[in-house]
Amino acid sequence: MKSKKPVTVDAARIRMADLCARSEQCEHDIRQKLFKMGLPSSQSNEVISYLTNNRFLDNSRFARSFARDKCRFSGWGKYKIRMALAAKRISSADISEGLDAIETDDYSGALRRTASAKARTLDLFGEDARENRMKLYRHILSRGFEPQLASDMVKTILKESAT
Repeated sequence: MKSKKPVTVDAARIRMADLCARSEQCEHDIRQKLFKMGLPSSQSNEVISYLTNNRFLDNSRFARSFARDKCRFSGWGKYKIRMALAAKRISSADISEGLDAIETDDYSGALRRTASAKARTLDLFGEDARENRMKLYRHILSRGFEPQLASDMVKTILKESAT
């Protein structure tokens, strides 16, 4: 069985710079990748410092990109995005900045798509109407949308479905 050849700081720097150039990354994810490569923390700090100083790595930029993408493509609400960014150890200021970067139209569109897709699978006026309306409401909350927005969207869908 062959043992892994240790990675040099220069090789790690090149690989991580290439990764950051291809897609937005956060410091936490890069640290994990460097750890898996077997780089000691002092050398990891050196690589992170290089990436940050050369603008390959920027947690604020990552937070804005992550928030917009998760809203637009995954249909996530702000609560869920906030939790995901916090799990990646992004600062509160950067999280707030990221959430502010979400366009209002994108956010309301994500809410509508999420609610409409679930509503199509439920009978909102039949025998179990109350239970199914609660399922719709809980589904919207589980996607990270605010309770007031979820409640308003359920009411909107009910009005639209009744006509």
